[in-house]
Amino acid sequence: MVRDAALHDADVPGVLAELGLPGIVDVHTHFMAPPILAKVWAYFDAAGPMLGRPWPITYRWSDDERVAHLRTLGVKKFSALSYAHKPGIAGFMNDWTLDFAGRTPDALRSATFYPEPEAATYVPQLIADGVEVFKVHVQVGDFAPNDPLLEPVWGALAESGTPIVLHAGSGPAPGHHTGPAGVADVLSRHPDLALVIAHLGMPEIAEFLDLAARHPRVRLDTTMAFVDFWQAPVPDGVVPRLRDLQDRILFGTDFPNIPYEYAHQIEALRRLDLGDEWMRDVLWHNGAELFGVDA
Repeated sequence: MVRDAALHDADVPGVLAELGLPGIVDVHTHFMAPPILAKVWAYFDAAGPMLGRPWPITYRWSDDERVAHLRTLGVKKFSALSYAHKPGIAGFMNDWTLDFAGRTPDALRSATFYPEPEAATYVPQLIADGVEVFKVHVQVGDFAPNDPLLEPVWGALAESGTPIVLHAGSGPAPGHHTGPAGVADVLSRHPDLALVIAHLGMPEIAEFLDLAARHPRVRLDTTMAFVDFWQAPVPDGVVPRLRDLQDRILFGTDFPNIPYEYAHQIEALRRLDLGDEWMRDVLWHNGAELFGVDA
């Protein structure tokens, strides 16, 4: 397969075979309760004017069709990320995603939380019930990661070691609390948190890489990083740092809410020219180790 050729979904199994991989672990995919997903899609449908371009949802399919497509691609384990955007809704979201995981064996048991007094109780219970990954979205939820109501939650998560996919970067549009400062403050008190910085922390990639360099349990996912949709070059100095943190870069895509084919994320990473071993770690080994996925 020509390395600089455009990749399509049908090519992905061949790429995995070339790399000698059993599949992909995708830490950043979304399966949500239908009314929640409908609102998310409506947001992206209206995002064109904000971003200056349309944002078509490539995989506007049913849950069953999307799961089947991931399996066809060779994705062996994936998340079902939902994110609470206001008080009182996390329970509904979590009930749905945990039911989804119960009937979808290749889905991680995923949950979310919000800065509300009840979170100090329901997050430890979710941990005890076997939740494997949490999702928090600072921009959509419009809250600070170091909100005092989250202090007991971060403590419980640091103790359990449960990973948290955290969208705290200021892309695609900044929020009141986005950026690395609030995350750095949380890590100053809970340095053992297993944070997975979504989207490599775009656009503050360098700053979030700095946090990962200082905190061995902080990882970053590749979701929508370096794809053609942004029409932006790879920031100077980022590529060698991605090599330095090879064992803590996780593959993520934002499937199904992406305006291009799933395979393009792999293509964008391959263009970094970091080598097959880096690709193997990112596509499979790092995620498989974090979540205990058996080949």
